[in-house]
Amino acid sequence: MRFTDFSEQSQGVQLLQRSLARGRLGHAYLFTGHQLEGLEALGRTLAKTLNCQNPVNTNGIPTDCCEECGNCRKISDDLHADIHWARPESKSRVITIDQTRDLTQQIQLKPTEAGYKIAIISGADRLNSQAANAFLKTLEEPPPKSILILLSTEPSRILETILSRCLRLNFSAETARTLSAEQAYWLQQFSSAAATEQKSLFGRYRLLDALLQHLNAIRAKVDETLSARSPLEKYDDAEKNLRDKWEDELTAGIEAEYRRQRAEVLLLLQWWLRDVWLHTLAAGEELLHLPQIAGADEVAKRINPHQARENLTVLEQTQRLLHSNVQEALALEVGLLKLQL
Repeated sequence: MRFTDFSEQSQGVQLLQRSLARGRLGHAYLFTGHQLEGLEALGRTLAKTLNCQNPVNTNGIPTDCCEECGNCRKISDDLHADIHWARPESKSRVITIDQTRDLTQQIQLKPTEAGYKIAIISGADRLNSQAANAFLKTLEEPPPKSILILLSTEPSRILETILSRCLRLNFSAETARTLSAEQAYWLQQFSSAAATEQKSLFGRYRLLDALLQHLNAIRAKVDETLSARSPLEKYDDAEKNLRDKWEDELTAGIEAEYRRQRAEVLLLLQWWLRDVWLHTLAAGEELLHLPQIAGADEVAKRINPHQARENLTVLEQTQRLLHSNVQEALALEVGLLKLQL
């Protein structure tokens, strides 16, 4: 497949091809999406484009493959000597330290048939801790003419030390997001507040307060809605054991639904921060998740692309903390204070 065949992932592909055209390709990427097979196809296409013998050029720089030359055919069939794969193996379906050591050894060698050595880890969320730690040095100091590509459908399971060393591209058939009226209103209020100069802690805590008030309103609505549906409201004369069981179920249901909706709110913030990052790169409006929300461009004027990308990492860290037993308000406070706005 060529990049032009990935119409559903056009936004992520455009970012990748733009990096190729500008000669700003990263040394390590994390491709995320819903299907591993599609991500593997994207990894192959990047490998083919970098090593194609008759590439499609943009201003003299290869930005797509021909799909017909010897290198392209070998890479399509996983037979190319300079393209190396690691996939989950064994009964536990993990990527082992032996696999990453072998991959590291292979990537350190000079290319034998093409211009680039490519290492692709399919299912990077299945790297066990020993394998991930063994791969860190290669991620930090890759050899010349090498590209490392990690593929994952569950990036939240990847160690932070790995995530922080990769450029992340999402290929989940992204399009401009359609927001409910409530979501659009809240996010616009947050974006407008963030667009003002954030020179003091007071301004940052105003953002935190806006987020916490929004989450509190969500929790109250979830509580009201699920409580109204509970049999506790219908059967006052039920036996105590049964009522205790219903109360436990209601409490668990409220917490689960609240966490789901909280994750949606944080995903909105992630989309907004991604738009800030795209603005720092001077990307086109067609790549934005939320072109209808004003304010991201103003934030982008005050920070650089590295800082904008770090903001995305901070939010991912916050989301992982919220999956643990850490206090919600504390996790959100730490995360918002770390954002560079």
